[in-house]
Amino acid sequence: MLTPAFTRADYEAAADEVRRRTHQTPKIAIILGSGLGPLADSVANATITPYREIPNWPQAPHGGHVQGHKGQLVIGEIEGQSVLMMQGRLHFYEGYSMHEVTFPVRLMRVLGVETLIVTNAAGGLNRDFRAGDLMLITDHINLLGQMGQNGLMGPNDDSFGDRFPIFTQAYDKKLRNKALEIAQRENITLRQGVYIALSGPAFETPAEIRMFRMWGADAVGMSTVPEVVVARHAGMRVMGISSITNEAIDDQDSVKDVSHEEVLAVGAKIVPNLITILRGVLREFPE
Repeated sequence: MLTPAFTRADYEAAADEVRRRTHQTPKIAIILGSGLGPLADSVANATITPYREIPNWPQAPHGGHVQGHKGQLVIGEIEGQSVLMMQGRLHFYEGYSMHEVTFPVRLMRVLGVETLIVTNAAGGLNRDFRAGDLMLITDHINLLGQMGQNGLMGPNDDSFGDRFPIFTQAYDKKLRNKALEIAQRENITLRQGVYIALSGPAFETPAEIRMFRMWGADAVGMSTVPEVVVARHAGMRVMGISSITNEAIDDQDSVKDVSHEEVLAVGAKIVPNLITILRGVLREFPE
């Protein structure tokens, strides 16, 4: 039997340490993706807690984090909202288990977070998408979960949610509509589409790209869905935005290439538009 790596007491101990450092009680959390760490610079009255100082926080199997990921929680204020930001997520491809990858989300729930906003860097599958676009996630394909890697596997923790959560509306419609409204008002192109999650770290083959398009996926990445699954299981509202940092290559003879450095560079250029949308959503937060 698969036994979860953490108990409710483990999450409570971690939450106690975070509470000890700040008087704020954020109801909204934002997970920052590759190249998007500078968004945390927007936080006022910030309390910064390195992951390594939080009890029971999963330690990187190789002793480090992905380039562009600082590895810290930032709690502070944006647009009048108390917000928790996760600056650097845990990836399955780094060697973490799915229970470890999703540890931060359950910690957020124990801290009282009710809404999770996830961001990521993704490859554009939709032929209309271009590097530098933003995509509002309308739904996802959990390829990781379908292959047996799911943060909900093992005995269910009823204190968080039901054994069999429903995912008909995984991404909150009110939050999505508000993001679209802000983007239109600010003249920002905000695409909409389906995100497919893979394990990584290898980028996709041309054959895989063609298959994902046939499945109806618009963007592909190596994160986000495990966190969304656990957040929805715990009753949290979710909004997701992908930064399209490269266009997927479906031609085996193509001379184009993709690198993590390219992802970071394009991600940095997208940050101002993403900040504008997130600030707008927080300022006019839909209940």
